[in-house]
Amino acid sequence: MEEGRNVSPGSQDPAGDPSKDPAENTIRIVTKDQPEHLSNTPPKDGSQEAPAVQEIQEVPDVHGVQGNNLERTESSRNSTPVTVVWNPSSAPLQPAIAVEPGSPHDAEKEQVHEGDGRRELLEEDCESQLGYGFSTAEKWWILFVIFWVQISMNFNTSLYSNGIPGIAQEFDVSKATARYGAALFLITYAFGCELWAPWSEEFGRKGVLQLSLLLVNIWTITVGLAPNITTVLVGRSLGGLSTAGGSVTLGVVADMYDSDNQQNAVAFVVFASVFGSILGPIIGGFIESNPTTVNWRWCIWIQLILGVVVQLVHCASVTETRTTTIVDRIAKKRRRQGVDPNIYGPGEMRPLRERFTFRELMDTWTRAFRMLIKEPIVRWLSLLSGLSDAIVFIQIQAMGLVYQQWNFTPWQVGLAFIPIAIGYAIAWAAFIPTFKSNRRLREQNPHNEHAQFESRLCPLLWAAPCLPIGLFIFGWAGLGPPLHWIGTMFGTTLIGIANYAIYMATIDYMVCSYGAYSASATGGNGLARDLLAGGLTFAAIPFYKNIDPLHGRNLQWASTILAIASIFLVMAAYYVYVKGPSFRKHSPFAQRLASRDEQFHGRHVSVPPLPAGDAAGKAPEVAQAGHGAQEPAHPVPVYPPRVSHDLGRMSGSATPVRPAFGPSSPHGSYMASVHAASRRQSRQASRNASANASRRNSQEGQSGAVPAASIGELLAEQLTNLAIIQSEANEPEE
Repeated sequence: MEEGRNVSPGSQDPAGDPSKDPAENTIRIVTKDQPEHLSNTPPKDGSQEAPAVQEIQEVPDVHGVQGNNLERTESSRNSTPVTVVWNPSSAPLQPAIAVEPGSPHDAEKEQVHEGDGRRELLEEDCESQLGYGFSTAEKWWILFVIFWVQISMNFNTSLYSNGIPGIAQEFDVSKATARYGAALFLITYAFGCELWAPWSEEFGRKGVLQLSLLLVNIWTITVGLAPNITTVLVGRSLGGLSTAGGSVTLGVVADMYDSDNQQNAVAFVVFASVFGSILGPIIGGFIESNPTTVNWRWCIWIQLILGVVVQLVHCASVTETRTTTIVDRIAKKRRRQGVDPNIYGPGEMRPLRERFTFRELMDTWTRAFRMLIKEPIVRWLSLLSGLSDAIVFIQIQAMGLVYQQWNFTPWQVGLAFIPIAIGYAIAWAAFIPTFKSNRRLREQNPHNEHAQFESRLCPLLWAAPCLPIGLFIFGWAGLGPPLHWIGTMFGTTLIGIANYAIYMATIDYMVCSYGAYSASATGGNGLARDLLAGGLTFAAIPFYKNIDPLHGRNLQWASTILAIASIFLVMAAYYVYVKGPSFRKHSPFAQRLASRDEQFHGRHVSVPPLPAGDAAGKAPEVAQAGHGAQEPAHPVPVYPPRVSHDLGRMSGSATPVRPAFGPSSPHGSYMASVHAASRRQSRQASRNASANASRRNSQEGQSGAVPAASIGELLAEQLTNLAIIQSEANEPEE
């Protein structure tokens, strides 16, 4: 609530007995700037006027509860909400949804479009039909298919390398020239992810992924039938540009899991991303063992076979998950069936042609680049993530140089990548228990900034040193006979652990730090990974061959140089862990999110409010009505409140405005997941309040009275939060 809010148990008698007069047993939240024109209700005692109160007669079962005991005071847009009144009755506890004047009203009535009577169908009106309402089995089937979609995309980046000798021989070019096909795919892949992401927000995930997979398969056919090296390079470049990548697959996760419950699903998709990159050389080693005149084309055909199978399975078995796309379809169906001719989805209320401008599109496409350059958190963590991924692709090119000392055949060199996969699996398994412990830490320390943000980097602080350690082991255990080759594989296992941990932790931390701008922040991470991997692919073989070749230590010194470089970037992870709050304080993107929090006592997403009167940060105790015992105030989940776009339009302000197009828009996937978390936590809070009231009543031998001081305050906070998160969905757009 606004500063100066008072929370009091209404008109209770001095003894605080809630059973004497249920009508007087109320919770009022009153701001000090009460509008005078609203004071027109006859006062109870005749001494002063009371504010006018409008009762909401019908509140639908949107959040799993119903009720009609909520009252609110009307106010204008220029004043703060004045009063939230909760009147407990002898009926079962039935909390309702608070509505801020001038914001969207209750879900049953929807938003009415002025002038033509159109009403917007809201997410809560059809939540059971959205991705969040899918059954657990359906969600995990979709994730399983998306897992293989992501594998097929990254598989294409690496399998080509096993065909380089055959390409060089058939087209009479150097291996360095043939290697351009691997590098160009990675570089254009980096840009392709950013190009596809905003369209998946507008037109749905399934259609965009299907188009992306189709184009990639077409360009794969072009490469497989290529008559010359130029066609190969052009086909590979267009294939990378056509790949939607993690920007869309991670968006599918956000469509099905709210912002508090995404980590397990994100970890699953991240594993697919990193595993797909090393699956290529594992399979490619067997293909490369065939005669060179045919093996390189089979490297391409295997990519095509996997791509076609994945596309067909995705098309046949995966439904649309994008929230706004589903809501639009439901609204069209209701109109078509005559259920409600005036109901429209959010995409229909303001179509893309009204929101889309070239400037908006370019701002969406370039935001990831700007954040990568200007945001220290994105810059340093993306450089670490990029180097980690680049090292894996350098090894894809150079692993043969190391293991030829033991006379490995191509298929044996391919199997040497299995330890990296084992490292990925170990890191994935190690992350799973940290999700629960980290969430518990955040709940126990709701107003500790390090607990809310930097605690997500804790697994990385343990795992990141595995990168330089693994490189040192890989380099100096690779001296060749009489040393056994198994020593090098201990090093590559550590590299796999570090690579997975770096990717997973940096994504999790950026999503938390940048909120609605997390798509661009993680996009900057992806750009760094793919650009560095593609750029260093050119230099991998010369780098490993030409450092100290006279003394025969070129392989060792090459790995040592990479290890030293990684030490500095691993230190950057610790630097961000310590300086993260300072970086966010000076970040225009993070400050835009913080500006919303300031309007609501500095609260942040998923952070409960500081109890009223807690200016010094002390947790006051709330007296329970009719009890002498003191109990701490109940924590209530809170989400970003509404904030005016004028913040970004102020003269000289560097604070960005909310775009009307793409992942960061008010209807984008991030805000949809936040809304879903709000609804879920609202239902849970209501159930907890009812359960607590029932327990107290049974203990006290009462049949219907509910203590107002604790239960009412909890509901009043929760109802206000729901009004705020609903108003966020309709925030003014640029």
